[in-house]
Amino acid sequence: MRDREAQARAFHALHGEGQFLILANAWDSGSARLIESLGATAIATTSSGVSWARGYADGHALPIPTMLATIADIARVIQVPLTTDIEGGFSDDPTAVGKLVGEVIAAGAVGVNLEDGSTAPEAFAAKIRAAKEAGANAGVDIFVNARTDVFLRGLAPEGQRVEEVLRRAALYKAAGADGLFVPGAKVDADVAAIAAGCGLPLNIMSQPGVPPAARLRELGARRLSAGGAIAQSVLTAAADLARAFLADGDSDAVTRRAMPYVELQKLNAPRG
Repeated sequence: MRDREAQARAFHALHGEGQFLILANAWDSGSARLIESLGATAIATTSSGVSWARGYADGHALPIPTMLATIADIARVIQVPLTTDIEGGFSDDPTAVGKLVGEVIAAGAVGVNLEDGSTAPEAFAAKIRAAKEAGANAGVDIFVNARTDVFLRGLAPEGQRVEEVLRRAALYKAAGADGLFVPGAKVDADVAAIAAGCGLPLNIMSQPGVPPAARLRELGARRLSAGGAIAQSVLTAAADLARAFLADGDSDAVTRRAMPYVELQKLNAPRG
């Protein structure tokens, strides 16, 4: 059993001054173990990838027991800290969100992404407080990465988005948030202004046009997440391979770039 309290401390430290955390989001235990083997210092889940891998649409459609089972399965095979995307907490009730966060911790995670979406900022702040309280009750300083969809959903006019993000960031920080996630922010000036003014480690999400990690770090961000992009790319590659194989049964095409069976067996063998 992993020491969750120590894992939580380690995960917080990855966001410290001078740090920059890159998260190549996983969607199941196999992808998590693979990503960890490539040198990842932490593993994050992607809600979209986890949902698609189990035949559900993204957006609170995944049954909570299935999500918790996925978290536990990932925690079983990795040794680095695990943070998980719980979307909007699957409820508008802060008490229910706190209960879910307690279950997520019990499953093995030491961080959560919690998104505001269309929820009023003040109501979302109550969810953050409930999440932090759940962590305290479990003896784990859960890292709450507060995601705001101001840029992603256009929740404010274009010229007012940075101001609105900073307004929300102040509320979320006061509620106990440990990080601020702003998907959709990618212009240098916007990233720099948010990083300087939010008072929290800033997380940016990979999208076309997002600056590379080195530039984001210069701008003051401390975390870059792939989000669902790797899962989407893997599914695209799978679709291309399956389409070609169904069309002409070319075995060379589907085996040419396959990882060796022995290598995958070794990767997924129990650790002594």
